[in-house]
Amino acid sequence: MGFGGISIWQLVIVLGIIVLLFGTKKLRNIGGDLGGAIKGFKKAMKEEPESDKSIEKKDADFAPEQPATKQESTPEQK
Repeated sequence: MGFGGISIWQLVIVLGIIVLLFGTKKLRNIGGDLGGAIKGFKKAMKEEPESDKSIEKKDADFAPEQPATKQESTPEQK
């Protein structure tokens, strides 16, 4: 038993039909193009964009607030 109820022999037959339809040269070109696309995608994910490099990253750099002052209570508030 293979992948989800598909046997190894069924996979071999399907792959054989694909090779007959497209030919080995075309499949090799498709594989090379797909590999190049994946390699380019990985390279792009590792590189930072130029705009991100120029911006300094600061985490929660807020100006300190002045402490709140107590309001004097008036007789109306009591």
